[in-house]
Amino acid sequence: MNYLSVENLAKSFDERQLLEEITFGLEQGQKAALVGVNGCGKSTLLRIIAGQERPDKGTVSFRKGLRVSILSQHPLFAEEETILQAVFSEDIEELKVIRDYELALIRAESHPEQAANLSVLMEKMDALNAWDYEHQIKQLLGKLGIHDLEQKMGSLSGGQRKRVAIAQALVVKPDFLILDEPTNHLDLDVIEWLENYLATQNLTLLMVTHDRYFLDRVTNEIVELEQGQVYRYKGNYSQFLEKKEERMAMEAASVDKAKNLMRKELEWMRRQPKARGTKAKYRVEAFYDLKDKASKKVANAEMEVNLKGERQGKKILEINHLSHGYGGQNLIEDFSYVFRRKERVGIIGPNGVGKSTFLNILTQKLTPNQGTLDIGLTTKFGYYTQDEAIFNPGQKVLDVIQEVAEFIKLSDGREVSASQLLNQFLFPPAMQHNFIGKLSGGEKRRLQLLRVLMANPNFLILDEPTNDLDIVTLNVLEDYLDRFDGCLVIVSHDRYFMDRLVDHLFVFEGKGKIGDFPGNYTDYRSQYDLPAAPEASTEPAKAKEPAKPVASAAGPKLTYNEKREMDNIGKTLPILEQERAALQQQLLTETEYGKLEEISTKIKGLSDQIDELELRWLELSDRA
Repeated sequence: MNYLSVENLAKSFDERQLLEEITFGLEQGQKAALVGVNGCGKSTLLRIIAGQERPDKGTVSFRKGLRVSILSQHPLFAEEETILQAVFSEDIEELKVIRDYELALIRAESHPEQAANLSVLMEKMDALNAWDYEHQIKQLLGKLGIHDLEQKMGSLSGGQRKRVAIAQALVVKPDFLILDEPTNHLDLDVIEWLENYLATQNLTLLMVTHDRYFLDRVTNEIVELEQGQVYRYKGNYSQFLEKKEERMAMEAASVDKAKNLMRKELEWMRRQPKARGTKAKYRVEAFYDLKDKASKKVANAEMEVNLKGERQGKKILEINHLSHGYGGQNLIEDFSYVFRRKERVGIIGPNGVGKSTFLNILTQKLTPNQGTLDIGLTTKFGYYTQDEAIFNPGQKVLDVIQEVAEFIKLSDGREVSASQLLNQFLFPPAMQHNFIGKLSGGEKRRLQLLRVLMANPNFLILDEPTNDLDIVTLNVLEDYLDRFDGCLVIVSHDRYFMDRLVDHLFVFEGKGKIGDFPGNYTDYRSQYDLPAAPEASTEPAKAKEPAKPVASAAGPKLTYNEKREMDNIGKTLPILEQERAALQQQLLTETEYGKLEEISTKIKGLSDQIDELELRWLELSDRA
């Protein structure tokens, strides 16, 4: 039974085409995830499907009578609104009665004389058979750690607001659930509960998340968004990786074969006489089909991180009898530790127990109440915070990086310009001159990460680095951190990220106590007989860009000048192809970075010129 239909959807911003004629649907019970690089349009597509944004073209329709619920990436609430009002905000009769009943219970505790109102509300609960529903909602709120329903939304932290938003989306018992980055700002216990809940509930799901364990456990289909098109894969995330790699290999082989055949057919096309028989026309039509197939391009853009880190001395960082807290609440009590070279520490614990406070003390953004930090002379901190950097929306991307440095040293000793470094971080030249205000949330976070890494730190602190970054970027970042020679301290709710990178854990247990556990996150969960996260694979290379059909123009017969133009193109093309082949051979032997870049630019220019001349020759040939 079809629950969602998306037909011929298109959306662009300024001159940037995000979505191009997208068509797909979801059946009852499907649990699908949208994946793709930052800025490809995942959140835009979700907002269009949710009715929060209008497409330029196309339609979105749900099956009539479905109850659709939405969790936005950044949920908004009125500051004076209570948790009770926020959670029970939907216009559903049973929810209204449960809300009034819970509110009456709260008021009856402080004003017993108002208890008489309860009997009326209990009768309404009986009439609607709402007691089971009310029990389920209480269980849901308890699992999410929501207890004080009278608390104002303005007083909540980001993680607490996210839990309220999840409760708001789930209490309505949706048939179709839309989730945009549901795991951001949640602690690990809540993520694992939500993962289990969604995996076992009978509902249809469409979500965007970078959490690979979450994807493996919950989804049964992956919808990849790339170059404005969608590619669908049955199975969970690990199966998607295998199937995508197979598809890419098949497409690459098919394109190579088509290119080889097209070279022969192009020679035949050039030699064709003006008058063609029926058989020749069939061959010409087949040539155009072949041209389309050979025009498919391999999308090989991949972020590169090979920045240099400063050398560390013998003394890194010594923490001596550290204690800190606020308003009588102890967050850190008498903690001491000596960091060694290349140490990799993960930090875990519920929200609000002092993890970010600890990081701010390490980076000297905060002075502890008691204790000292003895920092080595060569120790250079790099601090990537969970709060998005505040950039001037009217500033250009290139200017943001040039504020730090015009030229940057890489790990192999080479020096690159700010523009070249941005290109390595998937900000091509055209995007470098865009204004910050036009970037997606993930692109801003990638820019923030670049600013931290280009300072060449040797003690890197990452506070929730996976928030808003796409999976491809995360895999490249993980590869870089695997090779990182300095110390690494990570606070993250991404279990895969933690498992791959850390050697031991600082466990914030509350009331100032910090334990030191030898092992990664899955080891820690196994130690306490809690369910471990499933194994996930790594991300393959990016899929190919879908082919765009090449239109052949039909017009009047050729003029004298056009005939000469066609002859000249026929003579020029072999010369340009020889020149390109020579440059490609030169590319194999050149080792200097500057010359490599110069040769690559020339090859690209020649390829563009050849493509343009071939299309013009085909157009003239058709009319000859």
